[in-house]
Amino acid sequence: MRLREALTGGQAAVLVGQDTVHGQVLAGMGGVGKTQLAADYARTAWQAGELDVLVWITASNATAAASGYAQAAVEILGADPADRETAARAFLAWLEPKAHAAPCRWLVVLDDVTDPADLNGLWPPTGPHGRTLITTRRQDGALAGRLIKVGLFTEAESLAYLTAALGARERHEPDEQLTALAEDLGHLPLALSQAAAYLIDAGISAAAYRRLLADRATLLADAAPEVLPDGQTQSAAAAWSLSVDRADTLRPAGLARPMLHLASFLDANSIPETVLTSAPALAHLTAHRTRDASDTTRRKWWPGGRRKALAQVTADEAVGALRALARLSLIDHTPATPHQAVRVHQLIQRATRDTLTPDQHGHLARTTADAITAAWPDIERDTELTQALRANATTLTRTAEEALYQPDAHAVLYRVGRSLGEAGQVTAAAAHFQRLTETTGHRLGPDHPDTLTARHNLAYWRAEAGDTAGAAAAFEQLLADRVRVMGEDHPDTLATRHNLASWRGVAGDAAGAAAAFEHVLADRLRVLGEDHPDTLTTRSNLASWRGEAGDAAGAAAAFEQLLADHLRVLGEDHPDTLITRSNLARWRGHAGDAAGAAVAYEHVLADCLRVLGEEHPDTLTTRHELAYWRRKAGDTAGAAAAFEHVLADRLRVLGEDHPHTLTTRHNLAYLRGEAGDAAGAAAAFEQLLADHLRVLGEDHPDTLTTRSNLASWRGEAGDAAGAAAAFEQLLADHLRVLGEDHPHTLATRHHLAYWRFKAGETPPA
Repeated sequence: MRLREALTGGQAAVLVGQDTVHGQVLAGMGGVGKTQLAADYARTAWQAGELDVLVWITASNATAAASGYAQAAVEILGADPADRETAARAFLAWLEPKAHAAPCRWLVVLDDVTDPADLNGLWPPTGPHGRTLITTRRQDGALAGRLIKVGLFTEAESLAYLTAALGARERHEPDEQLTALAEDLGHLPLALSQAAAYLIDAGISAAAYRRLLADRATLLADAAPEVLPDGQTQSAAAAWSLSVDRADTLRPAGLARPMLHLASFLDANSIPETVLTSAPALAHLTAHRTRDASDTTRRKWWPGGRRKALAQVTADEAVGALRALARLSLIDHTPATPHQAVRVHQLIQRATRDTLTPDQHGHLARTTADAITAAWPDIERDTELTQALRANATTLTRTAEEALYQPDAHAVLYRVGRSLGEAGQVTAAAAHFQRLTETTGHRLGPDHPDTLTARHNLAYWRAEAGDTAGAAAAFEQLLADRVRVMGEDHPDTLATRHNLASWRGVAGDAAGAAAAFEHVLADRLRVLGEDHPDTLTTRSNLASWRGEAGDAAGAAAAFEQLLADHLRVLGEDHPDTLITRSNLARWRGHAGDAAGAAVAYEHVLADCLRVLGEEHPDTLTTRHELAYWRRKAGDTAGAAAAFEHVLADRLRVLGEDHPHTLTTRHNLAYLRGEAGDAAGAAAAFEQLLADHLRVLGEDHPDTLTTRSNLASWRGEAGDAAGAAAAFEQLLADHLRVLGEDHPHTLATRHHLAYWRFKAGETPPA
């Protein structure tokens, strides 16, 4: 009733625990039922028809909250979560009350807010028809809103809860025993739910359970830390322990405990089932399966050790272990939502981790990291899954960061950064690898291979974010260090030379890039062999830069030879083979066969759709290229329609700020001008420039190109003097950023002379 009263009139209610009052926020332990109360209110309001939109978001940190908003934007607005920040902003803007619009009755539940500062800029707006419900354990006045005290059960509430839970299974216990049991467990709702599940499953009396509880609490008092997580009592910890013991006896026997160990290191609110059924997880369950599930005195842990040869645990048995844990109310298991199949209360996670020795803790953290990495798909088709995997990796890092650097930096740390970059969040990827570079350097040393790898990734994503000059300098420094530490022929040294050659070309020296790739290719052939994937990649880059240097026919011939080797070594459906076919089509087009290029891209697209799916970034890129070559072949109307469709899908799949989305908008703006609407093209480029400046920065090559096109179409629309002035400013920036010999700088000088002439200033250069 108090919750319903607080939420009338668009107020925000903050559900916290009990005990100490500090300002307007009441604080207390976890496990008192804040989330359950919020869920009950939300469910009741929805079923009563009081809401048009209900959104439940786990808001333990900014990343989790933004991902929740992004998912809401996907389901309600048709947005895509790949660009998390843009989707989150779109959803919050949608919640704003709008004049003359039909009212939308919404409820947003922000569950488990840890630090209000994490949600700066992410709070739902206030309004007459919207409601916000927050659950938190905060013990200060940092959260504004009407506060409702949610505390431990009273004696009467505890008795009523246990009586109802047991009565639903036709179990009846004396009131005095249930009251005493509730007192033993400190009237903590979460502990009472564990006890009820145990009584029902084991079929024992409350008195017998109390005796088990007392014995286990006595043992825990000798072994457990003096201060338990969230102020729980030894009896509450004993309740978790007894429930785990009981779950371990259920079929498949002996797997519940090692499964809970894994789950205790992951995101409490969204653990994908594929992580807990991955090969590393199954190996862990096999190695640490309880030898005799009926003998609780013989259970010990041997990190990495083996007691005897055991049959390999299967994925079905791992799922059975999850069901056993759910049966004892230790986890929630919902297979219907596979990316969020498992939820574990943070109190149970903490209590589980606190039973581990330092060696066990470190070993489990690395095993969990292996499981996340194994579950991570090479091709990220499912953005919801990859968001969940990133969230779980973030939780693991926060829980056991030190273990992830012993004896070396775990691969999952690099996978998170690459995933961010591949999702289009290139600035976030660069920031991630900046932190990783600093951390590996501090923990492992500046010359450790993992530190050098982090520096390599940092340089790459800096370049993708637009800092090509900084990236080239970083690769130069990295190359010197890798030659010194690893030698000239080490594969990582060759990889750095490869990237350095690429950015030399991006900086404007296509011929120099081609020459550098020739040297890298010679060394990769000698060190790795002709069929190594890295050797094939170098051949691909060499062919491309030969084309960029002016030899389009030579590039096409080189890609034709490379395609034959890709088909032989990797097969026709390998992503690299598809990319090589795309490159072959592209350079055939640049060599003069635009119609042939369009036909070739149609065939590549058919295979991309079959192999990668319609929403894969490479499929969208192929559709973009097909539209481009249709335009080059003379089908301007067909190209414009195709670009419109690609833009709609890139907005949905990649988000409005992804560089590929901006590229499609660029092509559409250009086509508008070619169709005769110079003023419309200029307006479109002006809008695009604002987004390029915001997303990529003023010195990014794409930003400079957009400025060039904006100036040209302004001139075509009749403002020759304005075009000349814009090119004059652009030339200054090209000289500063790219240098006087860069092709783009030379082209800008040409355009400046042309528009000065058109404005009547000077004869054409």
